[in-house]
Amino acid sequence: MDKSIIQLVDELPADNITVKVLKALDYVAPGEWNNLVGFDNNIRTITGETDPQIIQKIRDRSVSLYHDPQKGYQAAIKVYQIIDKADTAMATAALANKVGEKIGFLSFLSNVTPKADVTQSIDLALKIAVEIIAFCKLNGIPQPNPQQFANSLANNYQNASLMRMVALVCIDGILPLGPDFLGKIHSVISGVDTGVVAQNPVFLAVNNSLPGNTPSDKLGFINQSFNSVQGWMNGLVAKTGITPQSISSHLGNFIQIADDNLDFVAAFLDQTTNYYEHTGIQTVARSVILQAHTLVKEEIKQQPQKPIQDVSSAAKSSNNNQYALSSTVEVWDNDDEDWYQGTIEKVQNDQFYIHYLGYGSSYDEWVGEDDIRTRDLRSADDNGYAVGQKVKCWDDDQEAWYSATIQQVQGHQYYLRYIGYDSSYDEWVDSDEIR
Repeated sequence: MDKSIIQLVDELPADNITVKVLKALDYVAPGEWNNLVGFDNNIRTITGETDPQIIQKIRDRSVSLYHDPQKGYQAAIKVYQIIDKADTAMATAALANKVGEKIGFLSFLSNVTPKADVTQSIDLALKIAVEIIAFCKLNGIPQPNPQQFANSLANNYQNASLMRMVALVCIDGILPLGPDFLGKIHSVISGVDTGVVAQNPVFLAVNNSLPGNTPSDKLGFINQSFNSVQGWMNGLVAKTGITPQSISSHLGNFIQIADDNLDFVAAFLDQTTNYYEHTGIQTVARSVILQAHTLVKEEIKQQPQKPIQDVSSAAKSSNNNQYALSSTVEVWDNDDEDWYQGTIEKVQNDQFYIHYLGYGSSYDEWVGEDDIRTRDLRSADDNGYAVGQKVKCWDDDQEAWYSATIQQVQGHQYYLRYIGYDSSYDEWVDSDEIR
């Protein structure tokens, strides 16, 4: 069974080689990426919500949205995972487990082989293609659209999404291929034989996700994908002045680099990090949480206000102090068919502004007097009812709850007078008919 988005985010590491590398690249896009881990922490940070009840609602809605096949969230995660797993197939368990410490890897270099320029170029272009596919799935775009992606990359990409692209340029482009990485990649993918691409392990892994019916069609999409972002990549390098040496220097602040051969360094990082999956999960989580938050806010806004009551007893009972400011009352919730404790914060005529005990202020609301009551449990029977107590009674014919007061008690039966009605409607009811 696939993991939920909550599990995926909760399992993100707070510190490992991937996290160290991404932190080292912060100088390229300062302040864009924070390693947000823990799903509830993501909700609080992304939405600014602190109310536990609202956070739970967002959490529940996020799970539902993530598992909705029409939304594309799971599909985006899968392509991020597939391409990272294919790209790190040569990593050894020893390297992968070196978490949370400075790593000298000179002794491992005999097991690490830099990729040839052709292979590296194809891998980078495939990662761009996958990014476009995931972007379109997350944004409800039916078919992968490189131009729409390029526009968003130039104008809207931020946070984990932007850091992923920065890492792609640095780790998969500049370090292994040098400052002229764009020219090399363009030369390779525009002239490479389709058969070479079709045998590439990363291509084989993501083949089913790429649009097109033939390898030639898919190579055309890969070319189109690279060409759509080539200008953005060139602009990033020109604006930031990043070089293989500056990347290596900043990496050295987080990981002990014991070799000056930068293509070996790139191969090591390529095989021991999963920055696409890590930031991809964070990107999807942000998108899911933001949509869930919007839906939850809309639900709260659309919750029907309790109707203003117009019953003859309202004015009479409001003249006494049983519903004074700051007093604790019970408030009827018609949806839950139950009473909840709250305090009266404001009073306007026969309307009372209630703050529910144990709930955040987002649940505060105005209610009519017909839907609040006080209760003295000291005089109540085993069912919690007493003479003079306000209750709600269910009417099967009208399929509605009516307010009433208890006039008499006999065992588990109660003689009710309905509020706003004369004595001709008085009746005996069983305990299971009232709340």
